[in-house]
Amino acid sequence: MVEINIYEDFTDTPGARTYADGDYSGQEFYDKLLLPKYEEAVRKKEKLQINLDGTNGYASSFLNEAFSRLGNKFDPDTVWANLSLISNEVPKYINKIKDSVYEKRK
Repeated sequence: MVEINIYEDFTDTPGARTYADGDYSGQEFYDKLLLPKYEEAVRKKEKLQINLDGTNGYASSFLNEAFSRLGNKFDPDTVWANLSLISNEVPKYINKIKDSVYEKRK
């Protein structure tokens, strides 16, 4: 299984939506970690496990930016089937991510 631990691999203080919003944005997470790891998992025919625990929380814009980009680049059903999310601290983040994967931008 390919893994991302956001706290260990990215930051303990995720930011907002885009690079313009400051450090550790959802856009930066997507570009630097989420997209490359997702593509690696697909190549290996494995799931991408993402551990959301350990951070100081997430702005909904961070989660939306990163995961809606993934759902827009690839088939949302395929993306969702290839993710394994861990959020023991705040389980509602999993539903926010699912909503973002299936959100279509115009």
